[in-house]
Amino acid sequence: MKFLHTADLHLGQIMYQNYGREDEHRHFFEQLERWCGEYQPDALLVSGDIFDIQQPSAATKHAFNEYFVDLHHRYPEMCIVVTAGNHDSASRIQADNVVWQLGNVTLVGRPPASGCTQLPDGWQEEYIVRLEGKGYIISLPYMVGSKREVMQRLLDYVAHDNQRGLPVVMMGHTAVVGTDYTGHNFDIGNLQALDIEELGKGYDYVALGHIHRPQTIGHLQDEQETESVYPAGTIRYSGSALHVSCDECYPHTVSLVEIAKHGGEVRLKRLRIDELRHFYELPTDHSAHSCNEALEALKTFAQEGGRGYFRFKMDYSTDIPSDFNQQVYELLEEYNNELRYNPKIIWTDIPDKQESAERLVFDVPDLQQMTNPMEFIEKTIDHYSGLTLDEIRGAFDEIETECNRMQEEGRSHK
Repeated sequence: MKFLHTADLHLGQIMYQNYGREDEHRHFFEQLERWCGEYQPDALLVSGDIFDIQQPSAATKHAFNEYFVDLHHRYPEMCIVVTAGNHDSASRIQADNVVWQLGNVTLVGRPPASGCTQLPDGWQEEYIVRLEGKGYIISLPYMVGSKREVMQRLLDYVAHDNQRGLPVVMMGHTAVVGTDYTGHNFDIGNLQALDIEELGKGYDYVALGHIHRPQTIGHLQDEQETESVYPAGTIRYSGSALHVSCDECYPHTVSLVEIAKHGGEVRLKRLRIDELRHFYELPTDHSAHSCNEALEALKTFAQEGGRGYFRFKMDYSTDIPSDFNQQVYELLEEYNNELRYNPKIIWTDIPDKQESAERLVFDVPDLQQMTNPMEFIEKTIDHYSGLTLDEIRGAFDEIETECNRMQEEGRSHK
């Protein structure tokens, strides 16, 4: 069984409230299409966070349709499996599955229902994709909390069916213990990670999404290698398609995986993604001690052909005038969005007293990138006595569940 594993497309993402990334995603899919042609995989797995928000625009949905229809037309024998992530609407993803299956594409948005493990066998079929003579794909979307019993029931069901000893791959969208969260300083917060044992037993490879840094759990030191061989039971994050934030200063890849038999070796090839735009810190070799110095660094960068996303690195003592951002945007007008400004400043040489207090200050881009109140609470919890994070998270989960239930009921009565 040979497949490509990617995740966290975040289609429709708007960077810093100003910059669409349509051409960056198109550039990524051109590479993905080329790899599909070069390596002729049996399947393409996309492990969650297809969209950046749960209600993507019509243009973003059109782009999704265009990309995946084109992949199917070019490689009709290749099975495509797409699962929902925490940024996606489970019901919207699931609703489109019946149509997409006509094109050898499986969309799985809805997680297994609570109590499904008490039902007779059969419910598992909704989450199993069989590649005839090649292997099995257990396609699980984002799920809240521990679902060990669910995953083990699925693995046991496949094991009973797998009389030929074919490879077994499980898809997921979650954080697991032993993960390197670099680049997720703000998004992940106090996210609870699953122990490896929670994933169950019986898989050869777990194709994970959610964490944007490519990595094989337990083998973080291997990421500079182009090819690796691992024993069965490998757990891997493919990493996101694009650098989703300026903190993701590491290569991004698509994983090409080959497994000859159940329990056999897992052969991994890391396909380096050529990012259309990169992230930079200006000045490049030191911290600016004045706004004029920062602006001069920007002018030099632009004149030397620099393009992409950038933010400034400044000494903590630097005074920032109220019109500084406006000055920056005026400088950028002639570059047609090829120079893209992140207003979040990197502060250096912070006094020890301020650093120990963690400077409870948020730049505007920080607040703009928050998608739910828990992100702010998790970031500031140490500054408020009496708050119990688990109780707060539980309350928000109950509210979200009830709101989703009301929305589903409303749609079902229309």
